[in-house]
Amino acid sequence: MASVKQFQVTFDCAEPERVARFWCEVLGYEVPPPPPGFTSWAEWDRALPPERQGSAFACVDPTGVGPRLYFQRVPEGKVAKNRVHLDVRAGTGLVGEERLATLQAECARLIALGATHVQTLLADEENESCIVMQDLEGNEFCLD
Repeated sequence: MASVKQFQVTFDCAEPERVARFWCEVLGYEVPPPPPGFTSWAEWDRALPPERQGSAFACVDPTGVGPRLYFQRVPEGKVAKNRVHLDVRAGTGLVGEERLATLQAECARLIALGATHVQTLLADEENESCIVMQDLEGNEFCLD
């Protein structure tokens, strides 16, 4: 029998701290404390060699339930659809117009943070409504 493992979700991006802070706002996550001996992440970052400064950032679920999100700088931009994406569960337990209205309100909040609305998929015989969006650097995610 396999044991349950902890995991983190890693994002490749150009601006790790900017994208991490966006996801903190989306999910209610927070930036963890800096490493021992440093009063801030900025101080820690300045202690790195110049080529590594700004190369990574992370955020965590303050309740400890959700996975850690890690953001790493990569030289190339996004060129294709994500093979894995996050479903932000904003409409859990809701159906019909109430669900759609809740998702649309969350979509508006995230657009104000810099997200992009891609497509609204309306409910059909099999699925409830969901909204496809992109984060600040074009990574797809769904409001579900």
